[in-house]
Amino acid sequence: MRRREFIALIVSATAAWASLARAQQPAIPVMGFLHTESAARSTDRLRGFRQGLSETGYVEGRNVAIEYRWAEDHNDRFPELAADLVRRQVTVIVANSAAAPAAKAATATIPIVFVSGTDPVARGLVASLNRPGGNLTGVSQLNVELGPKRLGLMHEVIPTMTSVALLANPTNPDFETLSRDAQRAADTLGLRLLILHASTDSELDGVFENPSELRATGLVIGPDSFFTSRIERLATLTVRHAVPALYEFRQFVTAGGLMSYGPSLFDSYRLVGIYAGRVLKGERPADLPIVQSTKFELSINLKTAKTLGLTIPQTLLATADEVIE
Repeated sequence: MRRREFIALIVSATAAWASLARAQQPAIPVMGFLHTESAARSTDRLRGFRQGLSETGYVEGRNVAIEYRWAEDHNDRFPELAADLVRRQVTVIVANSAAAPAAKAATATIPIVFVSGTDPVARGLVASLNRPGGNLTGVSQLNVELGPKRLGLMHEVIPTMTSVALLANPTNPDFETLSRDAQRAADTLGLRLLILHASTDSELDGVFENPSELRATGLVIGPDSFFTSRIERLATLTVRHAVPALYEFRQFVTAGGLMSYGPSLFDSYRLVGIYAGRVLKGERPADLPIVQSTKFELSINLKTAKTLGLTIPQTLLATADEVIE
């Protein structure tokens, strides 16, 4: 055999072996990520999620692929987006609180790991916290349950207040629970509670444009994706109309709002990433108890407090996770 023919044979055999080796390598798993908002507004969530995945040995682009589906604040798109992920035959679907019901309706076989702002049992996502059953498990942020704590914080900032307002979305499935818990907290504090409704932009503007609606001394904004998608606008409205207000996420404070108190988005999604990684390794959602988020963040904007003529108690400043001066 001539030298040139021999080299050609070796090259051909090497190429064939490499092709066979690639064919025998298992395809990396593909995960679906379904969320209300956009990638631009989910920086903390994505950082936490990827951190959790890495803690279980998964790195996006290396040994796991992620298909992102963002509803861009149009929750009516969830059924379509969830169905698309099912057609894509993803290995796991990660869904936020608003997206989880659509994901559950779309598949009874693909594992779903969710983050829920309220009790997932009450929402019908799982059978129980300890034994979820079915194909869903995830993280509960206890966001709705924090309502009374938020009223207490507002009262601590304004101890002379006699009334407080709750801004809530009446179309939210947790509206009744949120309102009932707020009323109990207000009664305990000896405050009159005014419940304000907003589920559209015109209603939101109306709340702040109607002086009679702002009879209360302070405003607590209830957790809702509608409000979260307008968090900068809410902060601007509260400052423009000189309303001391508190919302769940720190972005409200960085945008100029007075205070925020709620679960750490980074930590909540880190826990979701850990569970998603464990499911990728073969664990069943039915066997993974619901994890309750335990890290909560208090943020205060001292510049806004000064503008509103408020003095923040040193006890709050000492316990705050972030103080903007």
